[in-house]
Amino acid sequence: MNTKGFSIPIRKFKPMPEHVLSSNKRYHLILSAVHMVYRLVNSTYTVKELTLRLTRLLCQFIKASSASVYLVHPVKKNVIICASFDNQINIWLDKPGDLKDVGEDVIAVTRGASVLKDNCIGLPLVADDYLGAIFVRRGTSEEAFNDFDYEMLSVFSEQVVTAMKNLELHQEHEKIILGSIASIGNLLKKRALAGLTHTPAYMEIVKMLSQQLKVSSDGIKQLEYASLLHDIGIIDVPYHILSKRGALSAQEFEVVRQHTAQSVALISPVEFLKPVLPIILHHHEKYDGSGYPSGLKKEQIPLGARIIACVDAFEAMVQGRPYRSSLSMEAALDEMKKNSGTQFDPKIVDAFVKLSAQKKFKKLLSLLKT
Repeated sequence: MNTKGFSIPIRKFKPMPEHVLSSNKRYHLILSAVHMVYRLVNSTYTVKELTLRLTRLLCQFIKASSASVYLVHPVKKNVIICASFDNQINIWLDKPGDLKDVGEDVIAVTRGASVLKDNCIGLPLVADDYLGAIFVRRGTSEEAFNDFDYEMLSVFSEQVVTAMKNLELHQEHEKIILGSIASIGNLLKKRALAGLTHTPAYMEIVKMLSQQLKVSSDGIKQLEYASLLHDIGIIDVPYHILSKRGALSAQEFEVVRQHTAQSVALISPVEFLKPVLPIILHHHEKYDGSGYPSGLKKEQIPLGARIIACVDAFEAMVQGRPYRSSLSMEAALDEMKKNSGTQFDPKIVDAFVKLSAQKKFKKLLSLLKT
């Protein structure tokens, strides 16, 4: 769809009377807006969070009744995301059915036009190509927008483009880091260290269990990372200890216990993984306080660590270890129930057992043996 058929009303705003807003006040407002957006850009790592928080800032600084940010597909050029705020609730749309009719003004602005009306301003977000559009609106009974409102929105639109580019770099950085982590996982596989790597089903089990427990989307993302990383420090544990068939000596067990702290030490320099560190450090704690490294108990243990502990234990039981034969899924579930309230959080065991009756979850559990 091209923009030739569009008729976009364009007008020159009346300048705001100087007695209403002095030049000094205007300068400070713009500077404050730039500072706020700069802080937003440097503290936000997802498009969803960025755009939703941005719409709230727009309403605050421009005193709009609503604000929206639209983003377009880099190839198809259709609107794929809309974040909006109406001074009461934030709305996030990313499903095609909800975005099929965004209106001619929005389509035109995402392709380079501008909308300048008494009650609506829309500006394109432009980098190497058109990223989308940014809009502020007021009701017909509210004061009309003026030149300064346009200047403020222009500042915001420039900052949004910077933010999007920063997010792209951040995501590329994440891919590189996670690629390196995957390489370490492959190294562990080559060393044939049983129990140090997980099947693809492991992460799906963690995710389904987290959803059953109503963990937030951010929390689930952290658990996905933790699923990959929680035992990465065990690469420093000597092979003869890991492969030992008999009971470990006190000295050997102490070496093994250090792997959680070593995992944290390896991962802590990576900024975006910092929220994952408590999960990794404490996933060998036990609900009754008899675990390690800190002897935490019950809710002192991060929820993510309690979830990982249950899935880890079930996987270890059905796979077996050099020092222990494997169990059937039914026997492993019985062991989890037997240790509910001592080794495991009862509510996590209950959720795990409940899910095990579902066909999809049961299939994932069976894949842990492979």
